[in-house]
Amino acid sequence: MNNVDIKTYMQLIGRKARDASNTMAKIDSSYKNIALTEIAASIQKNEKKLLSANKDDLETARGQGLESALIDRLKLTSKGVSNMVEGLLQISALTDPIGKISDLNYRPSGIQIGKMRVPLGVIGIIYEARPNVTADAAGLCIKSGNAAILRGGSEAYNCNQAIAKCVREGLVKSGLPETAVQVLNTTDREAVGELITMKEFVDVIVPRGGKGLIKRVSDEACIPVIKHLDGVCHVYIDEGADLDMSISIADNAKTQRFGTCNTMETLLIHKKIARKILPLLCKIYLNKDVELRGDKFSCAIVEEMVLATEDDWKTEYLAPIISIRIVSSLDQAVEHINSYGSHHTDSIVTEDYARARRFLREVDSSSVMVNASTRFADGFEYGLGAEIGISTDKIHARGPVGLEGLTSEKFIVLGSGQVR
Repeated sequence: MNNVDIKTYMQLIGRKARDASNTMAKIDSSYKNIALTEIAASIQKNEKKLLSANKDDLETARGQGLESALIDRLKLTSKGVSNMVEGLLQISALTDPIGKISDLNYRPSGIQIGKMRVPLGVIGIIYEARPNVTADAAGLCIKSGNAAILRGGSEAYNCNQAIAKCVREGLVKSGLPETAVQVLNTTDREAVGELITMKEFVDVIVPRGGKGLIKRVSDEACIPVIKHLDGVCHVYIDEGADLDMSISIADNAKTQRFGTCNTMETLLIHKKIARKILPLLCKIYLNKDVELRGDKFSCAIVEEMVLATEDDWKTEYLAPIISIRIVSSLDQAVEHINSYGSHHTDSIVTEDYARARRFLREVDSSSVMVNASTRFADGFEYGLGAEIGISTDKIHARGPVGLEGLTSEKFIVLGSGQVR
């Protein structure tokens, strides 16, 4: 397609999405749930086709020399297919937020004021790798009464189109407009430029992928963006932490998967227990081929560690690399996290309730945890059914964005003839 064709194509997609969103806003929850179960059934039925399409994508990606972290996110397994199905069924079981009325109260005039949950409208989602996003995003947008325009990365084109076919099949079988979820069938980068500037058709943009993609969308979009740029996550092991728990959490947070935004990148340890716990942890990391970078105090304890630079403290590695710092207090740990972190996910390991409460209150991140791995920062794990992305902004949605994050509120007024 040339630029003119792309513009025409995207305008057509936009109009269809806007029309579908008007219909979706009025659809009863039971019909939305039927659509979700039909999509789940179609995905399950077509598992072999999805895995075959993903295999083609993986072969192309490896042939193009794409980095290992991207290939890891691109890979779809039978378990991944099952997770997509389970996610859709979880979403169907969730309470429909649309039409929910809250905060009703009487005013002196006799009128009642409240708020009602309503869909955002049309949501444009731009993502790289991760073919499961196609199903997750479709499910969340359908249940929240929105229409969706999905633009997956070229590296996952075949699998995304195969999943899109399952989504259309489920929508048609349930009687919902098949244009409620449209997956773009072009890999032209100009389509992204059109999507993020179609103010007349699109109400919000959600980018999921690398920093380059998110920065481009943030810089060029004429539409509100739900996003996070980095995932510089921390685990702080406090002086009163349980040794075995600390090792288990710090190991899992870093090594369960290297290429995800909720993977720990920096480990902070209180100086009173550093000499006891750091050698044990670093032995585990070294056995898993994790490169160790630390401050001068950490380097003095573990000889295999190299001295960290200032940039290390603010780097999202997405790789088997970890930065380690020994701190003298909870205050210093919180200060480090708030200074160098990305406001994504941070965790404290401690047996002290008061210190845990301080950490929860003072760390300025979208997810703050006590005695748990940062890897739990995920819509599926939070019981949202799935997530459409993670927001580190403070306006509207924050943290994993599920159903409620895809809605807005409007004021409603109930009267009985009052005039002012």
